[in-house]
Amino acid sequence: MMKFLPIFLNTRNQACLVIGGGATANRKVELLLRAQAKVIVVAPKLTESLNQLLHDGHITHRANLFVPTDLQNCRLVIAATNDKAVNKEISVMAQAQGILVNVVDQPELCTFIMPSIIDRSPIEIAVSTGGASPVLARLLRARLESLIPANYGKLAEFVASFRDQVKQRLPFNERRLFWENVLQGSIAEMLLAGHTEAATEALKNLINETSASDQKFGEVYLVGGGPGDPDLLTFRALRLMQQADVVLYDRLVSPGILNLVRREAERIYVGKAPTNHPVPQDEINQLLIRLAKEGKRVLRLKGGDPFLFGRGGEEIETLMEEGITFQIVPGITAATGSSAYAGIPLTHRDYAQSCLFVTGHLKDDSINLNWEALAQPHQTVVIYMGLRGLPVICRELIQQGMPVSTPAALIQKATTAKQRVLVGTLETLPGTVESADINLSSIIIIGDVVKLHEKLAWFTP
Repeated sequence: MMKFLPIFLNTRNQACLVIGGGATANRKVELLLRAQAKVIVVAPKLTESLNQLLHDGHITHRANLFVPTDLQNCRLVIAATNDKAVNKEISVMAQAQGILVNVVDQPELCTFIMPSIIDRSPIEIAVSTGGASPVLARLLRARLESLIPANYGKLAEFVASFRDQVKQRLPFNERRLFWENVLQGSIAEMLLAGHTEAATEALKNLINETSASDQKFGEVYLVGGGPGDPDLLTFRALRLMQQADVVLYDRLVSPGILNLVRREAERIYVGKAPTNHPVPQDEINQLLIRLAKEGKRVLRLKGGDPFLFGRGGEEIETLMEEGITFQIVPGITAATGSSAYAGIPLTHRDYAQSCLFVTGHLKDDSINLNWEALAQPHQTVVIYMGLRGLPVICRELIQQGMPVSTPAALIQKATTAKQRVLVGTLETLPGTVESADINLSSIIIIGDVVKLHEKLAWFTP
């Protein structure tokens, strides 16, 4: 839950009051002046820098201690004195009059806070920790400063100068695609490299050559969202998630990952669970086609990897038949994520030289696996969607000669803060799971490698 609403306030030619004349007040004054505010400073004395700003006519100075009448006709006020009682008094009075107020280093007294700023005017990026850690906000700002070229502001002004021409040329729903191609292509690179005339000529030519009739089908992105932790997404996955017009997402996609999708994208839930398919796969396939033919960039976001029990193959078969362009972005599988975060290597020279991945239920919801192949020694068996059939799976493996003492584990919500690992044997795990509150977001691992969990478990949610 956000503590503050991020907004950008227009202070141009607005009266803004700063109470205090020290170094902290000096920094706030300079920031307000950059935002073209009319700055009034209330303080008995000023720093040398503030005196210079006063001499140059940039600020107004009231050489007195704060009095309530100082608040009259102010758009906002910043309290930067070294007296906490005075700062609190200012905050109470300002809030009573509906004036925005910031008290330095006292977020509980603020109706707005001052973020760390990356200034690439007209691009402005604000970083805030809600007052929890200004130092952390500055560190994040420094990292962003290194990633965003200084002349990105020039790029924004360049785009703004051509917006009207593009509006006349293309309908609303096609402009974003046009500008994304420009900003991620050679024209933007020319401008950032300082070749302004060449970039201008190239964009003019592109606008003249582009029309609504040139727009073709959209595109589909099949993206693996991984096992749950957003930090495990690939760079490519994140980039495509930020380009999508609409996202079709599964039940196993965590909220943290879904929050990284472009905020304006339409969200359509198509999650499925065993015996409960509110949106059948055929309907999902047709929805992908329809949305792409409307010219949209469609993100098909799946938990884990789309090609490992993710039915991605079925979806791209349909797309290919309809001539729809698509991209596939593999994700960290639920199996590898679960095993890694549970400290259970899927292979190990002393325990397992092979690994099998199987699904715990088939298309008709039966459990009819190759039990003989699964019950071989020196291998690890990873079972997807096996929770409902766990008693049957363990019973069949025991009947095939696998020892009842064979270690087995169930990992729920792997890689997330809610991860749980239940360890037992073929004989005991079904009972352990039955007595626990386990949902369907789980992976089962069977084999001697499970013995390593106690020693190698490193992740503590």
